[in-house]
Amino acid sequence: MKNKISLSMICLLMVALGIMMLITNGKRVQIKQVRKEVSQVNKQQKQVTTQIDNLQTTYNASDAIAKSKLLAFAKVYYTFSNQADYNQRFSQVSDILSLSDDQKNQLFDSGLDETGGSRIDNLGLTSRYQTATSYTSDLDNQTIEVLATVIVETSGTGQKSTNQTVLLHGWFYIQTQQFTSIKINQIQ
Repeated sequence: MKNKISLSMICLLMVALGIMMLITNGKRVQIKQVRKEVSQVNKQQKQVTTQIDNLQTTYNASDAIAKSKLLAFAKVYYTFSNQADYNQRFSQVSDILSLSDDQKNQLFDSGLDETGGSRIDNLGLTSRYQTATSYTSDLDNQTIEVLATVIVETSGTGQKSTNQTVLLHGWFYIQTQQFTSIKINQIQ
């Protein structure tokens, strides 16, 4: 009888040990699966982080290019001392512009008065770019909106030179690296 009880106890212990091993092995399989999934998530997170970093680098570079090109435009546009300088402004910045004909004509008038004489030379008008501050905002993957506050020193014959503040508002198309529109507003 004692042997039967001992044998029963040993069998019960063996069954309990077997059940414990099954449970433990099941948990090990689950832990292994969770580790595998965590590893995959970490790899995906690294890929996404790399993609975000690449996008930020691209946009930051495009933002910097857009700012520098708008400031280059401002330097050329607001620097002239005679009619010849005034007439050459468009040719100096045409490679960074893709403007409609109407906008081009508005921005780059001839500088002549109604009689066909040079308004610039007759009045002794001069303009000189002083400084500027620019800001950007990404509108979408293709276009960057650029704002620049520009200070310009202007004068004319018999006039004391004065500083004017002007706001340039441009839309820079990333693929062509050109401005598709530029608007100018005087600031009082």
